[in-house]
Amino acid sequence: MVKHVRGRKVRLEGFNNLTKSLSFNIYDICYARTPESQLEYLEYIDEEYDSDRLGGIIEEVTRIIDAKLVNITTQDYDPRGASVVALLNEDKTILDTIKQGGRGESSIVGHLDKSHITAHTYPEFDTATGLATFRVDIDVSTCGTISPLRALPQLID
Repeated sequence: MVKHVRGRKVRLEGFNNLTKSLSFNIYDICYARTPESQLEYLEYIDEEYDSDRLGGIIEEVTRIIDAKLVNITTQDYDPRGASVVALLNEDKTILDTIKQGGRGESSIVGHLDKSHITAHTYPEFDTATGLATFRVDIDVSTCGTISPLRALPQLID
């Protein structure tokens, strides 16, 4: 279901024609001899890198690059995986949090000014080879004076 949200107009200033992007993938590969150990690895990864953890990483990147968080949405997937999208600004904004009923899910609603960060996880396993893998893709894109390269040392660690 797509939810459209309307709000106040955001004043756009300070743009330049240069988009700066930092995009990379991090892999973890584990040899798991039994189906039980594969499942144990994937459950560990799913808990360790859920949308809450990814959201925290994105909030830290936002602080490092000296941006202001406008909006962050998170999604955990069944059976595994998570996605987080954050919209950034160069100026301070007000965050509006909406709690959704049912399963304790939450989202934060706002709009993009100049930048965004995304993180997606891909945990999976191959029963034939015994390999269990985890990949996280992180993208930081900006089009104002914010530079995503400031976050590179932190993200590598």
